[in-house]
Amino acid sequence: MAYAALVSLAQTIDLITSNRHDSVSPQVIDQLTSIHKHVISLQEFLEDFPDKPNSSTEARIKDAAHLAEDTIEFLLSDALLNHSKSKLKRQLRGRLEQIQSRYASLKSNVVSLSASKSKQAKAKDNDGIFRRHHFHELKKAGREIESASEAMMAIKNSTITHGGAGCSSGPSSSSSTVAPIRKDAMVGFDGELMAIKRRLCGEPASPLETIPIAGMGGIGKTTLAVNAYNDPLIMERFHIRAWVTVSQDYNVREITSGLLASMELAQGDSQQHHVFQKLKCRRFLIVLDDVWSTKAWDELRLMFPDDRNGSRIILTTRLVDVASYVVDVAGHIHFMRLLDEDQSWSLLKQKVFRQGFCPDDKLAYAGKMIARSCRGLPLAIVVISGLLALDQTKSGWNNVARNVNSVISENDEQFDKILSLSYAHLPHHLKPCFLYMAGFPEYYDMRASKLFKLWVAEGFLKAKRYKSLEETAEEYLEDLVKRSLVLVTQRKSNGRIKSLSIHDLLREMCIRKAREQDFLLQLRGLKYASSLKIPRRLSVIHSDLDSLQGCTIRTIICLEERRRGRGRQCSVRCFRLLRILDLMNAYEYFYDYKNDNSPVFSLPEELFELFHLRYLAFDYTFTIPGAISNLQNLQTLIIGPRKYRGYFVPLAVEVWRMPQQLPPEIWDMPQLRHLVFCSGLRLFQRGATAALENLLTLSLAINFSCSAEILQKIPNLKKLGLYYTRGEYLHTEIRNEEQSHVYSIMYVEQLKNIGCLRFLENLKLKMHHSLPYPGELTLRALPLSLRKLTLSGLKLPWKHMKIVGSLPWLEVVKLRDFACNGVEWETSEGGFCELRYLLISGSNLRDWVTESSHFPRLKRLVLLRCPNLRGIPEEIGEIATLQVIEMDNWNTDLVESARQIQDDQESCGNDAVHLRFV
Repeated sequence: MAYAALVSLAQTIDLITSNRHDSVSPQVIDQLTSIHKHVISLQEFLEDFPDKPNSSTEARIKDAAHLAEDTIEFLLSDALLNHSKSKLKRQLRGRLEQIQSRYASLKSNVVSLSASKSKQAKAKDNDGIFRRHHFHELKKAGREIESASEAMMAIKNSTITHGGAGCSSGPSSSSSTVAPIRKDAMVGFDGELMAIKRRLCGEPASPLETIPIAGMGGIGKTTLAVNAYNDPLIMERFHIRAWVTVSQDYNVREITSGLLASMELAQGDSQQHHVFQKLKCRRFLIVLDDVWSTKAWDELRLMFPDDRNGSRIILTTRLVDVASYVVDVAGHIHFMRLLDEDQSWSLLKQKVFRQGFCPDDKLAYAGKMIARSCRGLPLAIVVISGLLALDQTKSGWNNVARNVNSVISENDEQFDKILSLSYAHLPHHLKPCFLYMAGFPEYYDMRASKLFKLWVAEGFLKAKRYKSLEETAEEYLEDLVKRSLVLVTQRKSNGRIKSLSIHDLLREMCIRKAREQDFLLQLRGLKYASSLKIPRRLSVIHSDLDSLQGCTIRTIICLEERRRGRGRQCSVRCFRLLRILDLMNAYEYFYDYKNDNSPVFSLPEELFELFHLRYLAFDYTFTIPGAISNLQNLQTLIIGPRKYRGYFVPLAVEVWRMPQQLPPEIWDMPQLRHLVFCSGLRLFQRGATAALENLLTLSLAINFSCSAEILQKIPNLKKLGLYYTRGEYLHTEIRNEEQSHVYSIMYVEQLKNIGCLRFLENLKLKMHHSLPYPGELTLRALPLSLRKLTLSGLKLPWKHMKIVGSLPWLEVVKLRDFACNGVEWETSEGGFCELRYLLISGSNLRDWVTESSHFPRLKRLVLLRCPNLRGIPEEIGEIATLQVIEMDNWNTDLVESARQIQDDQESCGNDAVHLRFV
């Protein structure tokens, strides 16, 4: 975690030095600049030589970086708090002097004021001592970082001078030279084995083909390869077979020796040439098991001649990038899948019982629970089966069933080693992102967009030129998916990750690593052990913030409601360095009761003294005071869907009747990146004296003023959600329908300025049914940068969709609730060139006239609540990229036309279009 600590420290220093806080002395700035130089040097060393530092060296660097960051933020927090108090005191003193000048009878207050000044002077002296202490600690941390930097530079110079040994030339014992001779059980994988055998038994004169098998550790890649390798038909087909395990720390000489030994050949001086000559003009099958890098493939591939005689190479890997790199143009990656519950139970029975079936129904019940808990991972089932076979009693199996994950990880070191390899192979920048998953409970469906915001707030992400931090976060997540460490549970309409999860057994390993490295701790229940070391990040489930102690805690994510008595709010006063406070699933932390037992929701004053806060999220609307501008580092402010006694308010409720009004001070928060209010927000031009240049997300804004002046103050916005409704919902001064109509139309007219947002990629625009269509000029003003457009209630004529289709980068269009009005839509050539996803929901459309060339890249078509539509045009079925048609069952004409499209494509030998009914 040294690298993550360094990146975070560098960002903290950048934030202070770039903003030049008045409360930070030039002496401190000079010290920070010196530290920053050494931090960057250490970052570069870890990037260039990731394997050089040992665990103790990394721990030393991490501790030094943490000490420096803690000291810097304590120093800044004290300075800002004193500055804030001084400002308030000046205001109070000025007001008191006004009163004294008016009322001479208040002379006694002068005495008290003098006493107050004396106390202030003493407090100032104490503050000075405290700041001197922090500055001493800062210099100490700076010396430690400088020392570490010099030590790493010495290692770097030594490596360059003597020549660094690469993976391919250094000694290694990781590569196995033994070919497998036994076939393991392939329960649930019969179809996969047949698919591999079909690819192995191609045309006799076919060119050399590489067959990559990819999947997470323990999913059965090697088992599948073994069964194919030792199949009698395969053994007869190939003249030569050879097997070698490559592993992470591979050595080309050892791999070559392993291939020769597997072919039972003597080793010569030029081993690679010897392998090539032996394979020349013969049909061979080579298995390269457990490959971790494209470099390894590049160093080995020249040994395998292509004589167009049906030779094959099977390569197993956990990394999708490696599999994609080695696959032939006409080939494809064979992705391993997890077993379903029935297959898991069948494998467990086969491993535990010699006869292959469970003789006891009582054991069967517990056994099925155990198999289900393994979440389809074959290796986990095999490991647990070995333990179950030793104790075939009901009580023994019930004990295992209660905690399967712990039983597996604690009783099989080899299993833990196999899973840990994936973590060990992660580059420095991905390790903290993966360990962050330890903060979420089992079966938790994580939203990718939330995870990105949290990673940005943590400071894990190193800025890249021409990319936002959120784009970098998305790259990191995709990388974790490609490394088979994260499972994608849902993708967005544009193909990007929407939600994700992690396999339970990987999660157990993740939790253990996070605890070992003092990275993150998950707390459950009201109490926790006082001896427990509290790290910088906490995930809290049914716990109370009041019971926590730890002034260096940076992150608190509350995942469930607390279990405590009523009538007292939690305090956050002691968490002075807090960066993340996420109470989205635990609104009761700031929940109080009046005397009549009615609930009161209010934000405590000390919350606005957490000057380092970057991420703040609730699931209930609070009154947001002007003091929020004290949080000058705040990047994300989220007010989630309202809850009532733990339940979400039904969507039928008109939540826009109660939007959250933001104070004008919000414009004085330059670090804001995301304002997300699920129940709606009001953001007015009043107070907009400064630009929010970092703001990327604004949603859901009610009757937002799209004046050119306002839009120029949010120039880099990428995602915007707008809802225009009747004025009386928002302004009490509007007393009649005419006023309401004029008020609403005024804001709708300003939509013509939306073209000012030159970087806008995602626009959601919803209008109340009583408001008129904003006009063709609004559509023509849409930014050319748009990639996703959602319209609702606009009632625009279908012919105006031609304007929408002219947007050059548009990938997703969603037309909801009479976004378009009319019975016929006739499309034209040249539009929707990049459209991948089209949804029409709630429409009176009857006739759709189109050609396949009008939607040349369409992949998914969704039609819901279209009762009058006479059918899907058959030309839609001719779109070569079309994969899915999704619809409801209400309109039988639509269903029949969709089935006809599916049948037509199958009869033409094309890939079938999948039909989904909702």
